Amino acid sequence: MPRQRWTTADAPDQRGRVAVITGGNTGIGFETAKALAARGGSVVLAVRDLDKGKRAAAEIITAVPDADVMVRRLDLASLASIREAADELRATHDRIDLLINNAGLMYAPRKTTADGFEMQFGTNHLGHFALTGLLLDMMLPVPGSRVVTVSSAGHRQGGPIDFGDVNWNTREYSRVAAYGNSKLANLMFTYELQRRLSGAGGTIAVAAHPGGSDTGGSRTSVSSQPWYFRAFFALVRPLLIQPAEMGALPSLRAATDPAIRGGQYVGPDGFQESRGYPKVVRSSPRSHDPAAQRRLWTISEELTRVTFPV
Repeated sequence: MPRQRWTTADAPDQRGRVAVITGGNTGIGFETAKALAARGGSVVLAVRDLDKGKRAAAEIITAVPDADVMVRRLDLASLASIREAADELRATHDRIDLLINNAGLMYAPRKTTADGFEMQFGTNHLGHFALTGLLLDMMLPVPGSRVVTVSSAGHRQGGPIDFGDVNWNTREYSRVAAYGNSKLANLMFTYELQRRLSGAGGTIAVAAHPGGSDTGGSRTSVSSQPWYFRAFFALVRPLLIQPAEMGALPSLRAATDPAIRGGQYVGPDGFQESRGYPKVVRSSPRSHDPAAQRRLWTISEELTRVTFPV
C-alpha cells in the first residue's frame, strides 16, 4: 500500500530518465522540474521566454548542484514554434520518458493564438495536443514512459464544449467558461489518449491537478476579479491555497509513482481538493463521455494538422 501522505521523498530514482516540462520556469512546473532533477532526472524546461527559462535552470542548479537541466523555447500559442521545439528535442535526445504538459493560461481575456485559435483553448489544449503528437513516437519504445497533462478543478466550470465553435467566434466570450473548457479538454484528451495507447506498449497517459496553488497564474486570475471577490478571497485564502511545492505533488506523483495507472487523475486529498497530499481523484461525468472525447480528438487533429502514431 502506498503511504497515505505521498511526498517528493516517495518519488523513485529518476536517473537515466528524460523529462520535458512545459512551463517549467515557474510555479508548479518549476517545482516539478526541481523535484525530478533532485531525483537524478534529466530535465528539459520547455518555455516561451528563454531568459526566464535560463534563470529558472540556474535556480534549480543552485538548489541541486549536479542537476542536468536544459532549456528549450516553446510557445504553445504557435504551431510553428511547437514544431520547431519538437525538432530541437529530436536533435538533442533519442528518447523521452516523461512529457509533462503543465503550462497554461487562466481566465485570460479574449485573444487568439498565432493560428487563430481562442487563446486558452489553443494554448492549454491544442498546443499540448500538437506537442504530444509530435513527440509521442520518442516515448512509445521507452518502458514506463508517461504523458502527464495538468488539468484543474476548474474543468467542472466547462462544457459541454461547443464543437461547432471551439474558438468562440459566434458567442459572447466568457473567460471563465473558456478556461473551464480548456481544462475539460485536457482530461478528455488524456482519457482518449490512454484508450489509444492501450496495447501500444508501456506508455501511459495520466492527468493531474494542483488544487489551489500559490502561483503567478493564480494570483493574476484573482487580481483580475471585482473588488468584492478579492475581499472574499482574502478571507478564505488560507483554506484554499497552498504553496507551489505542494501544488506540484500531484504532477510529480502522476509522473513517477509506480502504483499510478493509465487514465487516472491525481489531485490533492483535502477539502474540495484545494490543498493536501496527492491521491487519485475523480473528474466530472462530462469528462468521461467517450463520444465527446473522440469528437474532440478529431477536431484537434483537423485544427493542428497533427496525427498520432497510435
